[in-house]
Amino acid sequence: MGIRKGLISFASKLLYMKNFLACQNEENMGLFTDLYELTMCASYFDNKKLELATFDLFIRRLPSERSYFLFAGLEQVLLFLEKICFTEEHLAYLERQGFEEHFLKYLKNFKFTGDVYALPEGTIAFPCEPLIRVTAPIIEAQLIETFLLNTVNLQTMIATKASRVVQAAKGKTVVEFGLRREHGVDAGMKAARCSYLAGCHGTSNVLAGMTYGIPLFGTMAHSFIMAFENEIDAFRAFTKTFPTKSTLLIDTYNETEGAEKAVVIAKELEAKGYKLGGVRLDSGDLAATSKKIRGLLDEKRLHYVKIFASGDLDEYKITELLSKNAKIDAFGVGTKMGTSADQPYLDVIYKLSETSNQQGVFSPVMKLSEGKITLPGRKQIYRYKDSEGYYMKDMITLADEERGGEPLLVKFMEKGKLIKKLPELKDIRDIAAENLSKLPKQYKKLANAPSYPVELSPKLKNLIKELKAKLSKKETSPN
Repeated sequence: MGIRKGLISFASKLLYMKNFLACQNEENMGLFTDLYELTMCASYFDNKKLELATFDLFIRRLPSERSYFLFAGLEQVLLFLEKICFTEEHLAYLERQGFEEHFLKYLKNFKFTGDVYALPEGTIAFPCEPLIRVTAPIIEAQLIETFLLNTVNLQTMIATKASRVVQAAKGKTVVEFGLRREHGVDAGMKAARCSYLAGCHGTSNVLAGMTYGIPLFGTMAHSFIMAFENEIDAFRAFTKTFPTKSTLLIDTYNETEGAEKAVVIAKELEAKGYKLGGVRLDSGDLAATSKKIRGLLDEKRLHYVKIFASGDLDEYKITELLSKNAKIDAFGVGTKMGTSADQPYLDVIYKLSETSNQQGVFSPVMKLSEGKITLPGRKQIYRYKDSEGYYMKDMITLADEERGGEPLLVKFMEKGKLIKKLPELKDIRDIAAENLSKLPKQYKKLANAPSYPVELSPKLKNLIKELKAKLSKKETSPN
């Protein structure tokens, strides 16, 4: 009986891994959606409502202490749209959930055939600005909602948080260290990607390093030190294995004594023609300790040995450390960045902005719910700059307007096919750096930043006014 249970348990684990790995491929993600998306689509299909519609994905409001968003996640969205399909296994499952055969036959041949406009990844954005605009048959546009929201929420949230951490570090190295606290494998991979996109210098996540080409950083754990009888023996063992790239964790027992032993190791490495990379502090008063350790290292002519700090860091703690003139060269930032601990979600939404009739004529629509009004019609965003290239304001317009400035929404997909080559991650990182450099410093304050000006064009304002009047009249009229 024990062997049989063990085999069942092993088979269950294999099935879990098979399904997990399958779900990492965009083409196997057809069921990565909320049930109500499928039920709405089934009803659209049943009632032969197949006309084109436009949806906008945007973030309704800024979270507390945020003054901008750094848009991320577009690459995964576009790859998903290009490959989404429903497998026989998916269809069999949906049949057991009560979906009718005629709708399942439709899903069997499902392909996304719409057009997609979006901000390029790495673009700074603000509330209510369309980040992605989808025009497609309404079933297709509806069905993709959950994936788009899930993907953009996580990656934009982490990219924005990481950009704040990088800015706080004022040019010092920042490494993403949060894998063990991030919310699962998928989040861990995307957090590494978005942190690098936002300006971090690397990650501890080895799979992300291989997958995305992100530089890898790592030191050692306290357990490694404790596994040896003497701290210096642990240091010697590690530098024997990695003589050219060792950073020694010196605060397992006493940071000053650990630093003194690190000096011994550094001199031993020098005698062999190598250099100690750095020492790491993970606890205590990092500002005071870093000054003491820097003094000790410099006294021994070890100016090249870097001081690396970690331990519950975020943009606020890094700002505090630098204000105290901490002698820290690099920061390992984990939990609070990888989970965006102070603001762990964004108010990202995906709303219908126009519908069409059987003749292909489009009509703008809007939602009037209190506190949740949406902007009607197909839209564009224009960004205006001053004579030095710094951002001054944005304007949300209707798509057919010419308002000067720089139009931000770019066509990435036509009839379900990519029409632009997706940039490399390093190129997206450059876009983000350029965007952040052009955002005036008052909008990058960690707290109490002013609101960046985002205006609506007169034509869009008039459309909103007309639709409000029309909808109000319609609601008060008897049936």
